[in-house]
Amino acid sequence: MNNITTTIIEKMILYFGTDVRRINHALKVYGFATCIARKEKLTENELFIVDIVAILHDIGIIEAEKKYNSSNGKYQEIEGPAIAKNMLSDQHIDTTTIDRICFIIGNHHSYQKIDNMDFQVIVEADFLVNIYEDEMEKHSIENIRNKYFKTQTGIAIIQSMYAD
Repeated sequence: MNNITTTIIEKMILYFGTDVRRINHALKVYGFATCIARKEKLTENELFIVDIVAILHDIGIIEAEKKYNSSNGKYQEIEGPAIAKNMLSDQHIDTTTIDRICFIIGNHHSYQKIDNMDFQVIVEADFLVNIYEDEMEKHSIENIRNKYFKTQTGIAIIQSMYAD
């Protein structure tokens, strides 16, 4: 973990404040995403993007609840990128990388927009956590695995955790 990642984790924790559930969710997604991305041998830049997106993927949820009275994913996608960009602005990250981070945060519930392994890893990691947190039924887990999981590592993890 590099200094920027550590700083962004701290910023996320301070942003969510007493919302321990959301802090824990972000850290769990970060753990799975880090594992999948490294096992899948993503590039150094993709690994960095995955780390930051995993930490900040739901950062728009508070604003979504304030503005729309809803935590729906589409509202998180609307509100998240600007908050993430603000958190990253003092971290000496190149514009292309910040744009990519914001693109994934702004589309992480829009699965038809998955366009690269960094985005794919985030979706798989988020599903691994949401399956448990939402206590999903077996048939839903199978549908998610079959429809959305593409990486060998992600498939191995979901099968290990939620096998018969």
